[in-house]
Amino acid sequence: MAALQVPVTIDRSSPVPLYHQLAEQLGNAINDGRLQPGDPFENEVAVAERLSLSRPTVRRAIQELVDQGLLIRRRGLGTTVSNRKIHRRFELSSLWDDLDREGRTPRTEVLSVEIEESEQAAAALDLPLETPLLHVERVRYAGDLPLAILHNWLPPAHAEIEEDELRTTGLYAALRARGVKPVVAQQSIGARMPSAAERRHLRIKGGAQPVLTMTRAAFDAAGQPVEFGDHCYRASDYTIDLMVDER
Repeated sequence: MAALQVPVTIDRSSPVPLYHQLAEQLGNAINDGRLQPGDPFENEVAVAERLSLSRPTVRRAIQELVDQGLLIRRRGLGTTVSNRKIHRRFELSSLWDDLDREGRTPRTEVLSVEIEESEQAAAALDLPLETPLLHVERVRYAGDLPLAILHNWLPPAHAEIEEDELRTTGLYAALRARGVKPVVAQQSIGARMPSAAERRHLRIKGGAQPVLTMTRAAFDAAGQPVEFGDHCYRASDYTIDLMVDER
C-alpha cells in the first residue's frame, strides 16, 4: 500500500518554525481521519524532496508526531499511523471539546447531579470545607466507546447547570455560555487500578489494566473558583500530549 501524500503548505516568511508547520499539518491529517491507523507514512526523503525542505527539518517534524503517539517507527517496517487514541492537549479544554475537535462524536451519560459537600474539592478550590457544591458524575463516550468517568464539583455560583444540558454539551461549553472561562488550573496526572464500578462503566475486561487519572482545579481570570474535576480514562484509548518549552 502506497503512502498517502498529504497536501502541505509551508510559509517560509512565517515566524513559526518550518518543522512545526509540517508537524501540525501532518498531525491534522491523522486527527481528521485522512490518515488511518496502520496506514504507511511517507518517508522523510520523499517528504523533503516534495516540499523542498531539509531532511533534518522533516525528521524533526516526524519525531514530534512520534512523541505525540500519532506515528510509530519500526525498524524494517517503516513509519505507520498509530492505533486511534484520543490525544488530549495539556491545556484548559474539556474532553467534549477534544472529541469534537477530532470529529469523534462525543456523547454523555449522566449518572448523577446533586448538591453535596466535598472537603477535597472545596480545599482544592480554596473554599470553606462545608461549602455546598454541585457534584456531577458522567460517562463520556466517543460514539459507542466509553472513554472516561468524569466527576466534577462546581461552586454555588455555577450550580444552576442542569442534567439535560450536560447530556448535550460539555461542561466547559456550558460554563462559556454563562460567560465563565477558566484561565488557570492546577492539574495532576496519574494512574491506578480501576474500581469494580469503573471497570463496568468503561467496559474494561481481562487482567490488570490500569486507568489514567487526572485531577484539576480551575479558576477564572479574577481568581474565582470554576470547577474541580477528578476523572479516570481508559488508558488503552487515551493519551495526554505535553509540550515543554524552556524559556
